[in-house]
Amino acid sequence: MTTPDPIRRFVAATNAGDTAAFLDTFTDDAFLSDWGRDFHRRDGVARWNQSDNIGAQSNLRIVRIAQRDGVYHARVAVTGNAFNGEGDMAFTLDGEQIASLVIS
Repeated sequence: MTTPDPIRRFVAATNAGDTAAFLDTFTDDAFLSDWGRDFHRRDGVARWNQSDNIGAQSNLRIVRIAQRDGVYHARVAVTGNAFNGEGDMAFTLDGEQIASLVIS
């Protein structure tokens, strides 16, 4: 399966360390959950990004992706100064932006 553009841009912005482009991949009222730590709206996503993503110099690589019931389930390999390894991300899209991201 081809990776949808909003998810591709999410990965590219993370890897480039481009916070503005990263935040632009999310809707204004986005929801992000990282192993039960919940972040609401774009300002919450920005806090998570600073502590756990670009702020931790993360580099992402999609291992595989599939769509089920309107949700894109991606297995992602992560390296950086925080979590290193593979994990699962479930993306719900709203047009060309991410409305919800659940990391588990």
